[in-house]
Amino acid sequence: MSPGPARGRTAGAEPGGRRGPARRWQLVRAGTDAVPPSTRRFMQRARQRRLRAALPWALAGGVLLLAGLVAWVLLGTGLFGVREVRVVGGELVTPVQVRQAAAVPDGVPLARVDLADTARRIGELPPVERATVTRDWPGALVVRVVERTPVAVVPQGERFVVVDRSGVAFRTEPARPAGLPLARVARPGPDDPETRAALEVLAALTPQLREALVDVTVEGLARITVRLSGGRTIVWGDATRGEDKARVATTLLGRNADTIDVSAPDVVTFR
Repeated sequence: MSPGPARGRTAGAEPGGRRGPARRWQLVRAGTDAVPPSTRRFMQRARQRRLRAALPWALAGGVLLLAGLVAWVLLGTGLFGVREVRVVGGELVTPVQVRQAAAVPDGVPLARVDLADTARRIGELPPVERATVTRDWPGALVVRVVERTPVAVVPQGERFVVVDRSGVAFRTEPARPAGLPLARVARPGPDDPETRAALEVLAALTPQLREALVDVTVEGLARITVRLSGGRTIVWGDATRGEDKARVATTLLGRNADTIDVSAPDVVTFR
């Protein structure tokens, strides 16, 4: 009885009874094991280079985004709006007058306030010589006011106009303020030559002349007189050589004379 056909062959067997090499099957992961290590290292370094190259752009974009957000909050919303206008240094002007002159609406973004323009508007108040405006975060404007210093009064009808060293008339009083010399000029003002001449004469007076002063009268630029207590008069002439004229007139105060003419201080006459 001949043998039947073989029911199966051993793995690796070849026809004729010879055994071939055994075959091995291995699961390969395409993302890792199928790529050589050198290639994986190269790809990893490439990814790192791309990340390093993109990082500055990402940071710059983040900074720009943050700056835009901050600018919007400061300039486009009322979160940091003006809630208070604080006045420092005002005596002749009231805080209400300063706030009205500043004309800054409540709630306007503090960063949008034009400080120089606001200071200019406040400086237009007659008693204010200069003003500075600063921001005090989160919601206040600080106004520092320097007021004019009075140096003389000018009679105008039944009232008295107070002027500063520049001749600016910034206050009117019903009675003559105490402690201020009297200057008689027709039209007091910073652009009036007679006002400037009177102020130059007052600035040149010695303490002795100022103590005895009644008034300085300017009838013309070359016709200035200084009246002293006791009915004495100094003919001053024009406003030039003020220090020389004041020194000579002070020296002659002891003379028995009602009028001292120092209009030419090198040749003095008196009577």
